[in-house]
Amino acid sequence: MHIALAGNIGAGKTTMAGLLAKHYGWKPHYEDVDENPYLNDFYEDMQRWSFNLQIFFLNSRFSQVMDIQNSGQTVVQDRTIYEDAEIFAPNLHAMGLMSTRDFNNYKTLFQLMSKLVKAPDLLIYLRASVPTLVNQIQQRGREYENSIRLDYLKQLNERYEAWINHYTDGKLLVVNVDKIDITNSPEDLSGVIDKIDAQIHGLF
Repeated sequence: MHIALAGNIGAGKTTMAGLLAKHYGWKPHYEDVDENPYLNDFYEDMQRWSFNLQIFFLNSRFSQVMDIQNSGQTVVQDRTIYEDAEIFAPNLHAMGLMSTRDFNNYKTLFQLMSKLVKAPDLLIYLRASVPTLVNQIQQRGREYENSIRLDYLKQLNERYEAWINHYTDGKLLVVNVDKIDITNSPEDLSGVIDKIDAQIHGLF
């Protein structure tokens, strides 16, 4: 079974993936942030590095999904292949930070890859306001994230909401992280787990 977490930068996907993996005994698949050779450059010069970054993410996540599909294990994945194509790449294009030529090239590659992967059995969307995102980004203290602009986070949030509102590829659970603290409150985590149990009960 494939459980996937979706959400904006700083929504808490990695934390949630770790806690769910521990609770259920699932295998976690994390986003490859530390091994990404483009992230620092991207935040310094988005226009120059946007296409390179998105291709790196697409390749990385495609490999990850193929591994998940072939593993025969129940896996919880931190971010999906769809978010880059539905949210990040179109946003960079709309902001003028990715050329139309590069964006069309990216979309063609994604469309080819998407025919080879299955949607997750359950998608958990972590909904967070911009103040919550900023607070959680600051708490984790990644230096390259210091230059993320508020309007960039806001635009991403708007695209996430538009995508989630039309998501029909599988089961969906929306968790409002503004109102919970899964790290410090066992009750909040338990509440999320109860909702997940209700969703996955019909998957086994």
